[in-house]
Amino acid sequence: MRGILHVVTFALAAAVLPAAAQGRQASDAVRAAPADKALDTKLDAYLQAATRHEQFSGTVLLARDGRPVFVRSYGMANYELGVPNATDTVFRLASVTKQFTALAIMQLQEQGKLAVDDPVCRYLADCPPAWASVTIRQLLNHTSGIANFSSLPQWDEVLSRRDYTPVELVSLFRDLPLRFAPGTKFEYSNSGYHLLGLVIERASGMGWGAYMQRRILGPLGMTHSGDDNSRALVPHRASGYYSLGTTFINAPIISRSVGYAAGGLYSTGGDLLLWERALVPGRLVGGPSLDAMFTPARNGYGFGWRIGERFGRREMDHSGSDNGFSTYIIRFPTERLTAIVLSNSDRASAGKVGNAMAGLALGQTVATPTAQLREILWDRIDRGGAAAAIDRYRELKRAGAAMDFGDDALVGLGYDLYEAHRYADAKAMFRFNLTLFPKSAYSHDGLADIAVAEGDPKQAMTLFRQSLALDPANTYASDALARLGGPTRR
Repeated sequence: MRGILHVVTFALAAAVLPAAAQGRQASDAVRAAPADKALDTKLDAYLQAATRHEQFSGTVLLARDGRPVFVRSYGMANYELGVPNATDTVFRLASVTKQFTALAIMQLQEQGKLAVDDPVCRYLADCPPAWASVTIRQLLNHTSGIANFSSLPQWDEVLSRRDYTPVELVSLFRDLPLRFAPGTKFEYSNSGYHLLGLVIERASGMGWGAYMQRRILGPLGMTHSGDDNSRALVPHRASGYYSLGTTFINAPIISRSVGYAAGGLYSTGGDLLLWERALVPGRLVGGPSLDAMFTPARNGYGFGWRIGERFGRREMDHSGSDNGFSTYIIRFPTERLTAIVLSNSDRASAGKVGNAMAGLALGQTVATPTAQLREILWDRIDRGGAAAAIDRYRELKRAGAAMDFGDDALVGLGYDLYEAHRYADAKAMFRFNLTLFPKSAYSHDGLADIAVAEGDPKQAMTLFRQSLALDPANTYASDALARLGGPTRR
């Protein structure tokens, strides 16, 4: 299946719960100062609509001059227990973790324990010859060429479910060829930041999680944050969810051990504001170190941050995505404006929400979220089956509805149905999509995955070959054929 895992359906509609309706309130550190009423109304209206139509669920924070002006929570931290999200709900940060790892590297450079232009092999045991010219800097800005472990075949379905020590996980990618000569291209790589965790351990003499706690989280008073590679209980932890139409289901659990320095922290909106406030010279690192972190290299990426321009203003941001979680932080340094979004729903992009919040605060026109085709059709299938959904699709398209009627919408819906083991409806949607988009390789992939699930590998191989004929670069299909034992070419 395409980047989605088998899950058990749990039907419970999305909830929209303003902060005032929730049992736990904001701490003094993150309690919102009075914002202008018009902005407050616009922000809440946007988020209420995002919750209704895009299945947003989470906590948001908007700050000016380091002070929160809008702090609100929506949806549920745990649907099964009926626990709403609140301002002290704890979320997995996923790749927002990378900026913490990057800052730790800069601290160690200031202490004279490493230099960012050192070869990484100086700090790694059993370093492969192919990495001899790779530097710490290239790991920081994703120009090392080292293959991304989370893009490996079977990562979602198999490899991410296993527990690893940090060194054991390296064995998944250490012997793979470099994707390109170090320093010549940009390619986002969780492997690079995983290796930075090992560099931190070697240079500091303490584990990565312990370093985070002792040198960054503890000094900043981030008492609701930590390394998630543990079986310890975390108070107020949110569960991660996928959504099918307006129904939420549990996201598949990946091993906490795979997050580590690339994505292993958890936190709250209030703690992340403490972090953002500390990104000033002299607090955690000096001005030159911060300047290096926020200097864009290839593809506008610095050290743990993407640097660019939005709404005609300089900004720096980073997103994170994990099973059932979407996170985002964006800073506008000149305007002293920061937006933080922590979500435990896969469907609404935290980045989209964070940029909308910032845009509204900066006086931009922002479109209000509206009903999504994928959710409309899912709910129609629930009431009348695939035939009713196809009729509704045609009605909406004839009416010129402002929706995305492209290939991806129906492929996504087909895979939602596949995940729910509703194979007949899924096949109907993939086949209908092929009448609209005959060159949809991913529709063939979907039909092939269903054939595998129904015990027909021969039909699956035929369909995967048809997919490859349409898109020879489709590694999903070629990897699936290799697993099934068939040739990858017709």
